[in-house]
Amino acid sequence: MLARPTLAKPPGKDQDDLSSPKGQARPIDKRFLLRMDGQVKTSFDTKEPAVTAAAAIKKAFPIVVVTVVDTEQGTTETISSH
Repeated sequence: MLARPTLAKPPGKDQDDLSSPKGQARPIDKRFLLRMDGQVKTSFDTKEPAVTAAAAIKKAFPIVVVTVVDTEQGTTETISSH
């Protein structure tokens, strides 16, 4: 049976460079987060524009689960299609 080669980190790379891939996480700037199917898409300073944007997305794509998350209070509001 053939032996598999062992995996080794590339030479010259520090462990810190390999810990988190760049571009994978979006920074959370504002209080209200707009999530689609569990993925954060954007953030808003106030609740009204977040809910308005979420309702427009839900109207265009009724199958998608759209939620607005308040990061300070820890609440999540699911947007319905009607």
